[in-house]
Amino acid sequence: MKEAVLVLIKPDALQKSLTGNILSRISSTDLEIIGAKVVKVSRELAEAHYAHLKDKPFFEDVIDYICGNQHGKHKVIALVYYGENAVSQLRTLAGATNPEEADPTTIRGAYGRITTKGVYENVIHVSDSVESAEREIKMWFSPDELIVDLYPSRTMVEGTRVIRIWE
Repeated sequence: MKEAVLVLIKPDALQKSLTGNILSRISSTDLEIIGAKVVKVSRELAEAHYAHLKDKPFFEDVIDYICGNQHGKHKVIALVYYGENAVSQLRTLAGATNPEEADPTTIRGAYGRITTKGVYENVIHVSDSVESAEREIKMWFSPDELIVDLYPSRTMVEGTRVIRIWE
């Protein structure tokens, strides 16, 4: 079954110039990029993305990390990949969230690390399920930023512009 998945190339990967390496690894799959952009991550977006970690003691460190405050790269590359079993294909390729537990042949195993504060600098985010992917894609992209109509949307007039928003 065809599905979509959100991939974020995180600030530590950008600082280490790993974008090309990561994209090359992903290109070994048969998945198609249907959306891509560079995003300066706001605190609001970071908090929404990591809402499930809000009560964890490391929440503030994770927010600082994704916003780029720890690396001086205040951006991520956000991508949406689409194809057969996209979530499982890219989760396998990315490896375990904890870089020390990730197989060394995976992206996180090859390029990730754990800081002295215990923050996982794991260079890449991949949605962990089809349901999470939908929530995350809708958070990071508008319908008009994707070349495939993934989810229901509606048209809205904003000033002189006609835009589509998620339902």
